Amino acid sequence: MAIPSYSADQLLAAFKRTLYRGRAWPRGTDTVMHVTLSGFMPAPARFIAAARNLVPDVFPSTTTSVLPEWEASLGLPDPCAGESPTIEERRAQVVARLTDSGGASIPYYVQFAKTLGYNITITEFAAARAGALRAGQPCCGTAWAYAWQVNALQTTVTRFAAGQSYAGDALANWGNAVLECEIRARVQAHTIVMFAYG
Repeated sequence: MAIPSYSADQLLAAFKRTLYRGRAWPRGTDTVMHVTLSGFMPAPARFIAAARNLVPDVFPSTTTSVLPEWEASLGLPDPCAGESPTIEERRAQVVARLTDSGGASIPYYVQFAKTLGYNITITEFAAARAGALRAGQPCCGTAWAYAWQVNALQTTVTRFAAGQSYAGDALANWGNAVLECEIRARVQAHTIVMFAYG
């Protein structure tokens, strides 16, 4: 059920209908009563607007006013996001951390990156073995069995989006710092991750 929206003028008209009838209770717009009551109406209009915004603020993917509380509960903001991340980038990082169930598989890392707003692929490496190595393939040592590579766009661009971005947000942000930082924080200790762009 949607919460209705009422302006201060609509609230004033409704309130005036509840007043007693008679000379002491004039209903005209040019009266002291009208001017006095109109001074009280912006407050309930603000309360109604706040109630309408309460439902989107409950969910981290749409929150605005309680985003700092979501971030504080997850140890954010952190240096990964830079000095002035957009609301959209901050929300994505909150959602990614909240929905992170842990894992070490390729689908896990691909999905985690997608929640952050990045499209990636992953390349695995293996040590060269006689009988399995073909001409033209790299001759990797045994340490390569623990290495893997995240492949992403040269530079991920986050653009300003009407209805999602806010005044003061940049028209576009470039960079993959959040991707690298968040993936490195989830890498298994015995593995080595590399990042390739382009």
